[in-house]
Amino acid sequence: MEGAFALLETLAERNEAGLAALVAGSGLPKTTAYRLLEQLTELGAVERHGTCYRVGSRIFRLGRQWQPHPGLQAAARKPLQWLAGTTGASVCLCVLREGRTMAATGISGMVDELAPLQAGATWPWTTAAGKLLVATGPLAVPLGPLPTSWKREAAAIQESEVAVDHEGLIPGVCCVAVPVSLPRGKVVGALCAMVDPAQDLRRLARIVTQASRAVGAVLCDPRSG
Repeated sequence: MEGAFALLETLAERNEAGLAALVAGSGLPKTTAYRLLEQLTELGAVERHGTCYRVGSRIFRLGRQWQPHPGLQAAARKPLQWLAGTTGASVCLCVLREGRTMAATGISGMVDELAPLQAGATWPWTTAAGKLLVATGPLAVPLGPLPTSWKREAAAIQESEVAVDHEGLIPGVCCVAVPVSLPRGKVVGALCAMVDPAQDLRRLARIVTQASRAVGAVLCDPRSG
């Protein structure tokens, strides 16, 4: 099982790869990798295209059923569309998984060339969204040594309920993230907008907060969506 998942994760990262690249990426012996790929192909989890392999349609169908929180992606759909249309930003709903920031869903915008959005894509937890999720939720996974300034930064995020990244991760990309919360304050995700440095981030934060509250309202009462 572990070997099969190593191959699938390597394929997900590379979109398409040959046997040699999959052996190098997964760390598996060539004969083991080939045997597992044959089994995964028979199951529809992997597809063969010439001498290369891709993630199969069966994995795609199963993956579409995953939810970071019940109803979260459906609740975020319209607010994300409104946020993208209002700001022109690249917008996404993020969660923290395995110590990394993961995009659950998103809409491409003005910085797509620098920071392309794809559901399932991951970045270091030190993104604006990741910092917000770490600061406002239980530290459920090991993140390695934290910066000495983290306590002060986390306290500021908790107070303002906004995390901002000024080209810290990707040159030419600024990001604003705010929490998506349930009625009792439990944070279930982060709504973020990525823009170029010329944008007014304070104004952007207010608009992202408005969209986040709309997501929370739908989670509280699905009929409102």
